[in-house]
Amino acid sequence: MLVHVVKRGDSLYTISRRYQVQPEDLIMINQLDAPSELVVGQTLVVPIEAYTVQPGDSFYSIGQMLNIPFETLASYNDLDYNEPLMIGQGLIIPQPEKTTISTNAYVEPFGDTVSDQLIDSVTYRSPLLTYLGLFSYEVNDDGSLTAPPIEPLPNIATQNNTALMMVVTNLRDGAFDQELGRRILTNESVQNQLFDNIIETANNIGYEDIHFDFEFLPTDLREAYNQFLRRAKDRLAPEGLMISTALAPKTSAEQTGAWYEAHDYAAHGDIVDFVVLMTYEWGYSGGPAMAVSPIGPVTDVVDYALTEIPADKIMLGQNTYGYDWTLPFEEGGEPAEAISPNQAIQLAREYNQSIEFDEEAQAPYFYYWDKDGNQHEVWFEDARSIQAKFDLIKELGLRGISYWKLGIAFPQNWALLDHEFNIRKLN
Repeated sequence: MLVHVVKRGDSLYTISRRYQVQPEDLIMINQLDAPSELVVGQTLVVPIEAYTVQPGDSFYSIGQMLNIPFETLASYNDLDYNEPLMIGQGLIIPQPEKTTISTNAYVEPFGDTVSDQLIDSVTYRSPLLTYLGLFSYEVNDDGSLTAPPIEPLPNIATQNNTALMMVVTNLRDGAFDQELGRRILTNESVQNQLFDNIIETANNIGYEDIHFDFEFLPTDLREAYNQFLRRAKDRLAPEGLMISTALAPKTSAEQTGAWYEAHDYAAHGDIVDFVVLMTYEWGYSGGPAMAVSPIGPVTDVVDYALTEIPADKIMLGQNTYGYDWTLPFEEGGEPAEAISPNQAIQLAREYNQSIEFDEEAQAPYFYYWDKDGNQHEVWFEDARSIQAKFDLIKELGLRGISYWKLGIAFPQNWALLDHEFNIRKLN
């Protein structure tokens, strides 16, 4: 699998001819909505097993395209990388040794029914998922649960041997509620009722993992949350249920702030079966324009997590979306609009803009001026940015990756995921 960055003068025809693949395959894998109008800087995932040397190529440049060491490429073809390549020379591409990982994707139905778009997304992506996280079961004051619409998602997951994850939250009226969190974590009768309801629901629906996503908790509840998880483990494990948690992206145990302080990495790592690090939202709708999950800050969080939690319990959180900010940024002003990677490409094409790539953040971006004369800055994900996260997972031996969320068009991610990894199934 090769990642091609579109250059000026490229067309689907010239790219398919260069790599000797069918144009239809490029269209399908990348879900190109306008294959005759490629955008400069856009990435294409190219499924190839051999490569024909082009003018200006070197072992190094080809290795960069293929995301493999140039020494490996030369050795695999029994060639000396110090010797120049010949134009038209054929090279066999070594295929990656696949690592086995766990994957999760949250799905968030709204309203009273599951939309056709989400049904299609779960149908297409479940074969590449260990878990499907149904978001979310909202805890009420008495420990009862308000369930999301889920049909027919459990059946689709079961047909694809994908384990169901029951996501339990302290959401109320669309926001994480601090005082609801306090009630859940400090009231034993509420907890008993909650655990009873979780067990009943898990048995009825077929959930295998109970995933606690309690956010923006009062900062004094750190130990109360730990004790809650210990009680949850005692109640749920005998029922054959795993438990997991979502953790705010911390870089130290002493990190302050409402999102961070009640999340104790060391305790969660000891108590639960696995954690999801929410390693995204550096660039967010209410903040200044920047990459949503820049590789440097993401790596800093993982490095800290590894000092507290075993690698085989850590799932890297990954956004599937980007944002479109209207400039200049003003605190409390108009929030950025969330967009999919495919929508970002459409915007760049509509406004005739080339896509740039920030090497430090390992993320693509571009600017444009809208029809009302407002300047915009767009950051999103592409094959290069997701490959950087895959490389991190392999390098550090993490349990896997967890996506927020399904229903957002990012086809290149799924093609590369399938190419790079074997996906663990529980049964």
